[in-house]
Amino acid sequence: MSGPAFSLCVYCGSRPGAQPAFAEAARAVGRWIGERGGQLVYGGGRNGLMGLVADSTLQAGGRVVGVIPKALVEKEWAHHGCSELHVVDTMHERKRLMAEHADAFLALPGGIGTFEEFFEVWTWRQLGYHDKPVGLLNVDGYYDGLMAFLRTGVQAQFMGDWQMDLIRVSPDAQALLPELVQSAGLAPAPRLDAI
Repeated sequence: MSGPAFSLCVYCGSRPGAQPAFAEAARAVGRWIGERGGQLVYGGGRNGLMGLVADSTLQAGGRVVGVIPKALVEKEWAHHGCSELHVVDTMHERKRLMAEHADAFLALPGGIGTFEEFFEVWTWRQLGYHDKPVGLLNVDGYYDGLMAFLRTGVQAQFMGDWQMDLIRVSPDAQALLPELVQSAGLAPAPRLDAI
């Protein structure tokens, strides 16, 4: 049996959020991964956007690798329907294992955990610890304020434009997802529709 066509690590909220567009985006991302024979790597939870993206990937025929700390399993937050569920001791181990299993990274709307994971893989990219694409799905303008703040960091010369160029930001999952997979070197442009 061959492996998945690609493996996308998705960071997102353990809550559904206030706007229906957030849940719709999580479902759309999961469907896109599953329909193209891909694998979702995520934090292993069953609640909020996390559960929606996992369920949608599974329903569309994709594989789901969840990585969750033991403390969250004990709170009964684990998604036991994952293709693989790795229970780890620490958050650091969780993030390392998720990064190792991923070809690319995508952040959907979420809270401080999502922010922290997104900034960490972006930092790792700028430092050369990995060369995997990093994307931000700006659903319903959720990340508009963050993007404005980041541009302030560039203007204040704490960051450079080259650092901003390391992330791909789009409000459109159907445009962003193929770009991430192609940038990971897993499918040339003419084959994107085939995966």
